[in-house]
Amino acid sequence: MKKKTLMPLIVFLLGICLAGLIVCSTDTHEKNQRHMLAQLNATTYGERIKNEIAAGIEITDALEQILISEDGKIHQFDTIAENLMSDSIESIQLAPNGVVTDIYPAERNEAGKIDLLHDKDRKEISCYARDNHTIITQGPFELKQGGHGIAVRNPVYLKDQNGQEYFWGFTIVILRVPDIFSDAIRALSNFGYEYKISKTDAPWSDTYEVVYQSDGQINHPVTYIFTIGDENWKFEITPENGRRNNTLLIIISGMFLIISFLLSVLTRVWLVAKERKNKYQILAHTDSLTNISNRYGFDESAEKIISKNPQTHFVAALLDIDDFKLINDVYGHSYGDRALKNLADSMKAFFPSDALLGRNGGDEFCILLPNCTFEEADVKLQQFTKLPKTFSCHGKEHAFFISLGYAEYPTFADNHSQLMRCADAALYEIKLHGKNGCMVYRKGLQSGVRKQLGFALKDISEHLPGAFIIYRADKEDDELFYANHEFLHMTGYKSMDELFRLTQKRFRNLIRKDEQQQIETSIWEQIDRGNENDYIHFHLRKADGTYLSVLDHGRIVESQRYGKVFYVLFMDWEDLQLRYSDKFSE
Repeated sequence: MKKKTLMPLIVFLLGICLAGLIVCSTDTHEKNQRHMLAQLNATTYGERIKNEIAAGIEITDALEQILISEDGKIHQFDTIAENLMSDSIESIQLAPNGVVTDIYPAERNEAGKIDLLHDKDRKEISCYARDNHTIITQGPFELKQGGHGIAVRNPVYLKDQNGQEYFWGFTIVILRVPDIFSDAIRALSNFGYEYKISKTDAPWSDTYEVVYQSDGQINHPVTYIFTIGDENWKFEITPENGRRNNTLLIIISGMFLIISFLLSVLTRVWLVAKERKNKYQILAHTDSLTNISNRYGFDESAEKIISKNPQTHFVAALLDIDDFKLINDVYGHSYGDRALKNLADSMKAFFPSDALLGRNGGDEFCILLPNCTFEEADVKLQQFTKLPKTFSCHGKEHAFFISLGYAEYPTFADNHSQLMRCADAALYEIKLHGKNGCMVYRKGLQSGVRKQLGFALKDISEHLPGAFIIYRADKEDDELFYANHEFLHMTGYKSMDELFRLTQKRFRNLIRKDEQQQIETSIWEQIDRGNENDYIHFHLRKADGTYLSVLDHGRIVESQRYGKVFYVLFMDWEDLQLRYSDKFSE
């Protein structure tokens, strides 16, 4: 009887001891995991907050560069400031000699025009910024418009006629709090964290003041410190429920289920560990944009598949998007990414489930078809090459095309690497023969350097002796697509992005307003008469708002990708008269 009682008791006591050890170990592990995850989030979102503040500083830097290039003056300040504004910016200001004179927007900001170097609340820190050549941030402070803000003041120094540096004043941005941090703090709240953002109240001080914090308690936080100018910022986060997993402690109270509890905990730990391992392996082998294998994952899988089935026939294909750089240049990288994703989605939908798909990088993709000869693959690859491929931009579908080369194992290759080189040689050959096609590898083909293939529009346009643009030929909705370097130089635009921004991508906004109706009518009248836009004289808007007298000659053509477009060449009217005055006089 004693044995029957003692043995269960011993097992029970051993079970309690074992459960205690497992719970203790698991609790320590969970706390370490939560601490590591909190540290990672503090670093990640601390850097994001720093970058968001840096975006405001970049606005003051941009204004500084304009002041330097324009000898201390900014023309059309309101226009420039309007283009630099965002939802998290309260106002943009100029303070020559430390006195705020220009504020955008002016409405409700009249009280902001103060003498920073003599104001009792701003004098000390503003003088510090001036004397130490450093950006300073001040705040948070209540905004008269409601809410709180942080002032970013960037001291600007120019050189006089003797080359001596002098203090011009400040370029200033007022950042709204917490709007400037909204993305980071929203994400942390969704992840279940309490947070606090603090900064030193002055560059020379070690005392921190709270800029913004959540409503809950912050106990034993993880801290991330970063520097802006000469001031330290501190970002602290802690999980809402602390670092301890109280669920395990509650489970111990059910000691009569010790065995089930141990099995469930061990199973959970094993499953979590396995899930994390699989997740990391998938991430290491997968392209994040297209959700197919990256180059490392494709090569590793292809090597394994071929080595396990050395007698099986395989077909490998390499393909890329024709003139992909032009898509990025004309529409922007985000739409280039859409084209890449759409191409990957069409590959997944078209090829069988046992096909291995990968993205080598950039716009180059690869395919491995098992149990397949090049005769069997030819029709399918030809069909896929001709399959319409598009991406959407502003509600309109734009077509793009691909080139594809493929080769067979073991007919032309002994291993995976050689097979891919053969496919690359076939791809190179189809590029040399006009792109937008599909070709199988044959003996004698050699892989070449991709940048030597043909001529891209940008390569040609940048070396043409003249300024030209390309825009959609639409009476109601014209759209600028491209401008070469010569045009940007002639009109003073720093880049196509600036040209698109200042003109809203409209050709009509390049024409002086009082001439717009007349010039557009004249262009379309000539086209309707079959003259294809003869020479037109008008005044072209430059980046600084002035106008240049030009003579243009345009031609309307049908583009497979964009429909009807204008190619327009511009000539400086006054330069033409000066250079050919003798001929004109004759």
